[in-house]
Formats: sequence, C-alpha cells, structure tokens
Amino acid sequence: MIDFAPSQALKDLKPTKDFFVGIDSDGCVFDSMGIKQRECFCPWMIAYFGLQPVAQAARECKEFADLFSKTRGANRHKTVVRILTELLPSHPMVKSHGFKVPQFKHYCDWVNDPNSLLSNEGLKMAIDSATDTESKKELEHILEWSEKVNEVISQIVKDIPPFPNVRESLMKIEKDADVIVCSSTPTEALVREWAEHDVDKHVSIIAGQEMGEKAEHLASATDGKYDKDKVLMIGDAPGDMKAAKANGILFYPINPGCEIESWKRFHDESFDKFIGGKYAGDYEKKVIAEFDAYLPEHPQW
Repeated sequence: MIDFAPSQALKDLKPTKDFFVGIDSDGCVFDSMGIKQRECFCPWMIAYFGLQPVAQAARECKEFADLFSKTRGANRHKTVVRILTELLPSHPMVKSHGFKVPQFKHYCDWVNDPNSLLSNEGLKMAIDSATDTESKKELEHILEWSEKVNEVISQIVKDIPPFPNVRESLMKIEKDADVIVCSSTPTEALVREWAEHDVDKHVSIIAGQEMGEKAEHLASATDGKYDKDKVLMIGDAPGDMKAAKANGILFYPINPGCEIESWKRFHDESFDKFIGGKYAGDYEKKVIAEFDAYLPEHPQW
C-alpha cells in the first residue's frame, strides 16, 4: 500500500526488517530519462526561457546536464540554472551567435537559496511571499513552465516498463529489507508510473520532490531505525550517491547505458553481498569507481 503523503510519512516509517533499501526511479528503475528530457523538458525549456535562437545548443546543454554528466538526475530547477549560468554561455554556438543568455535573476536566487523547496509547491510559496511585482511575475512564469512539463510528461511518458531484472530484484529485496522509492520526480508522476507496471506493491512509500531532497528522504526514513551498514541506496546519478554518503550509508550504482547489466549484477551478486555484510569496503569502492567513469563533470566544448 503506497503512502502518498508529506514527509511525516517517512519519519513515521517503522522497520519491519533489519535492512533498508532506497531506490531512485527515473533512469534507474524505468528507462524514462531520455524521453522525459528530450521530448518533454527540452522543448518547453527552449520556449519558456527564450532560447529559440540557440535551440540546438540548448538541446546539447540539456542532454549533457541531465543525461551524460555528473549532474544527471538532479532537480529540474538546479539543472536549468546550471544551463543558463554555466553551460549555455560557454557553448561555441552561443558565442558565435553573440547570443545573450536570459538571466532570470529572481529564479536563480530562489534556486540557489538553500532554504527553498525546489518543487511546484515551493514555487507557489515563493510567489506568495514575493515582495515585488517583477520577481512575482518571473516566478509565476517558471511555475507555468514546470506545470506544463508535468502535463506533457503525463501525456507522453507512458508504457515504459522497468528495466529487465528490476522486477526480480524488487521481489528479492522485499524479502529481507524495507523498501521505499527515493526520487526528485514529482510524487504524482512516480505513483502513476509505479502503479502502471504493478511494481508499487513492492515498496512501502513513494517519496518524491514534495517530501524534500533525497538525502532528507533517507534521513527521515532511516535515522535511529537501522544500522548504517544495513542501509543501501540504489541510483543512477551522482546525486543519489551524494545523498547516500550524506547519511553515511551504502550506495549501489546503476550505470547509465548499462542498466540491464547493472540490475543483473545486483540481483545475482550485489544484494547478497549487502545482506551478508560483505558489500562495504572494497566491493563498494569498485562499483562506484566504475560508475564514476561513465559521467564526466565538464562538456567537451
């Protein structure tokens, strides 16, 4: 039974097993990263942020930031700010066109504020508390974009099943560990996708961006409830690993482009090492080093 509720649900989670596993969703369980970024996020980012004159460069920056770099899987707002302030201004096409990348100062300030809740609900709160017309109008424009992206995702991203070996892994995990979804995707989309493929029955809570960041999900769900060496986060992005390490727990990577092989290894080998107390140390270092090589920090341009 899925608990679609605020973060209190994570704090109230009571252990039923000695072990705990948190699992990311997009790009980790479902092969949905590419279609979401290319067909949903990118076209509307170009439209709402006024990037039409350098649309090709914007596409390249979006794909690098969200799929092929160390910010893969990051919160949508953090990624857009990275594109606007770092990647696009340095892109050769933007330089050759003499294009001035729009600033969106109020939006960037909101994203860079560590106290901001980087979700649609957080945007609404920021709009309500805005003290001047300019910032309010800009944030309303961003909210319109973010809601449009969610609408398009609900229309386009359908019938994408879990990667091979995921279903079998979930069935294996739930025998020995409590399991939750730990994602920066809006919860409504997560609930829909997991229910569509009948894998929601294998997890106790689906935690999306409305419940905070992934590190907060893990802290609320596990602190004081499980031994640290009995808690594992599974993810396909550096942010997933960062969330795990911020909580002093273990991390298992799903390598971008090799998801099927990663899940097979997890099912056949890695989970057994985790349950057997043989995952931490050299084994975890090996799989993380392998994962790190898949995602560069800077683009080649």
